Amino acid sequence: MNNTSLNLKQEFLIDPNVVFLNHGSFGATPRPVFERYQNLQRELECEPVEFLGRNANSLLSIARSSLAAYLGTERDNLVYVTNVTEALNIVAHSLNLGEADEVLASNMEYGAIDRTWRFLAQKQGFKYINQSVSVPVQNQDQVINNIWQGVSERTRIIFLSHISSSTAMIFPVKEICRRAKELGIITIIDGAHAPGQININLADIGADFYGGNCHKWLCAPKGSGFLYAAPDFQHLIQPLIVSWGWQSETPGSSQFIDYLEWTGTRDISAFLAVPDAIRYQQERDWPNVREECHLLARQAIHQISALTGLAPLYPAKSQLYAQMATARLPDNIDCVQLQKALWDQYRIEIPLINWNGIKLIRFSFQAYNSILDLDFLTAALKELLY
Repeated sequence: MNNTSLNLKQEFLIDPNVVFLNHGSFGATPRPVFERYQNLQRELECEPVEFLGRNANSLLSIARSSLAAYLGTERDNLVYVTNVTEALNIVAHSLNLGEADEVLASNMEYGAIDRTWRFLAQKQGFKYINQSVSVPVQNQDQVINNIWQGVSERTRIIFLSHISSSTAMIFPVKEICRRAKELGIITIIDGAHAPGQININLADIGADFYGGNCHKWLCAPKGSGFLYAAPDFQHLIQPLIVSWGWQSETPGSSQFIDYLEWTGTRDISAFLAVPDAIRYQQERDWPNVREECHLLARQAIHQISALTGLAPLYPAKSQLYAQMATARLPDNIDCVQLQKALWDQYRIEIPLINWNGIKLIRFSFQAYNSILDLDFLTAALKELLY
C-alpha cells in the first residue's frame, strides 16, 4: 500500500485530534473544494439578484452537465436536490399507488426512506415489504435470489439501496433493474453512498429513478445531492414543493427540471461546487485512493473478526463492499455505551449499529485515513471489549 492517503490528509479539514472513521455519515470536503464553495457563497452575497435571479439557471445547467458526464447520463435527466431523502421523497410522493400494489425493498434499507414508504403505505393503502437478505452473504447471486423471492404479481416497485447504510453491502442493482424491466416493474435506487465510492454509469445500471448524494463519497459540500429520472419516466414526477416551475410562464426544455430545480430562495453554492469535487478527485488518481481504502476496510474486517471470533456478514476478500464495511460485535455489548466510550476515551468517531438484532461496527476509510487509524481502533476495541 502506498502513501496516497497519507499525502492527502492535510488537504482535509478533519480535526487532527479525532480518529475519523465515519465518512459515510456526512462525508468530508477537501480544502480546495470547500474554498471554492465559500467563494461561491461570497459571490451570491455580493449580488444576490444577479447570482440567483439572472444567472442561476445557466449556472445550474453547467453544474448538471458536469455531474451528468460523471454519472454516465444526459444533463436534463438530473436535477440537484439537497440529499437522497429529498430525492426519493419526490419520487415516492409522485407515484400513484393503491391497495392492489406492493413496493418491495430489502431489510437493509436506510431508516429515513423506510419511514417514507411506511408513511405513504399508511396513507395510500399499498403494501410495503422488506424482503430479508440472508447473512452471511457469499455472493451477489444469493442477494438477487433473496430479493426475487419477494416479487409477486402485485409488485409495482422495487426499491433498493445501491450500497446499504446499515451493512455497507453493495447490491447487484444492475441485474435487479434488468429483471424488473422485463416484468414492467419500476425500479428506484437509493444511491446515497455510491457516487465517489464506486463507479456509476446510470445508463448502464438501467434504474428508472436514482437518488444520490454528492456530499458523501464525492466529497462535495453538504447539501448537494441529485435525482435522476430516466427519460421515459420523467412525466411521472410531480413537484414535492409547488413553485414557479409548475405551469411555468417561461418553460424550459424539460418539465422535469422546471418542476424541481427552483423551489424558492436557497443557497445553490453546494450544487455549483460539485464539478470542483469531481475535478478534485480526477486530479488525484482517485481509483488508487479507493483501492487503498478498500484494502484498509478489508484489513479492518480481518482484524476485528479475529478479535471477536465472529464471522463477518460478507467475505473480507470480495467486492461486496468498497471503502465502507462492517464487522460483527458480540451480542452482549451495548452499542450506545460502546460508541460513547470510543468517543469519550479515544476520540474515535465511528457508528455502531444494531441491525436486526446483529451488533455491527461500521468503518469508513477515506483519503485522510491510514493503517494507523485502524490499528488505533483495534487496540481500543481490545481494551473495551476484553
